[in-house]
Amino acid sequence: MRYLLIVFILLVTLYAEDSEEKKQKVTIGLGPYFQTQPYKGTESIFIPSPVIFFDNSLFYVRWSRAGIYFLGNRGDVISWGFSLTIQPRTFGYVPEETESLKGMNERKTTFEGGIAFSASYKEKYIEMMLLTDILDRHDSWIFKTEIGDEYKFSSLHFYPSLILIYQSKEFINYYYGVTEEEASRTSFSFYSPGDGIELGLQTYIKYPITDTLSILANIRADIIPKNAQNSPLVVDNIIYSGLFSLIYSFEY
Repeated sequence: MRYLLIVFILLVTLYAEDSEEKKQKVTIGLGPYFQTQPYKGTESIFIPSPVIFFDNSLFYVRWSRAGIYFLGNRGDVISWGFSLTIQPRTFGYVPEETESLKGMNERKTTFEGGIAFSASYKEKYIEMMLLTDILDRHDSWIFKTEIGDEYKFSSLHFYPSLILIYQSKEFINYYYGVTEEEASRTSFSFYSPGDGIELGLQTYIKYPITDTLSILANIRADIIPKNAQNSPLVVDNIIYSGLFSLIYSFEY
């Protein structure tokens, strides 16, 4: 069923056509993405990241997340919608790449998919997502809520938001726990944490260069759940991430 979700999203994205006559705005770009890791001895992630923003009331792409609406209404002032969505999770570690974690099993990156609800009033918005692990890596689920707004200072546009992520016991055990088998062959003690809540703060910053070209930056900090902070694998309680990109916007 989870694999069918991926196929369904890809097929509809390929064949969907906007039925409205008004022009649609598309933003594309590319830039370096970084993300720190909370684990002992691990290095930060640095990868080139495509940037795509598009929403035609049927399907959407928001940076690295894609979705298909199945219910909703898009107005000039108030908009809301339910959608099927999918996103990558760039998180985890490879034990062979760090001396500190040798003997542990690999914690892999994955894709998460599920149902999302989003609503906006003028520049304010709220989004809630119930996501599960499509590739059966952490084989569990999370619930994410994000509330944000837009502020303008001269030519700068700021989009700050507050993020709360409920993470299940299975999720936190996969990424922060130590099994009895792992404890028997490493210096780490057995650790089996429960569920918890991650708190995130982020902002997008957009600065226009021309009518079509802009600089886009994303800055984010996530405080991992308390029981994850107590893991013997963890050395940092905050995950920092960000993006710096040159973007091009056009209508069709």
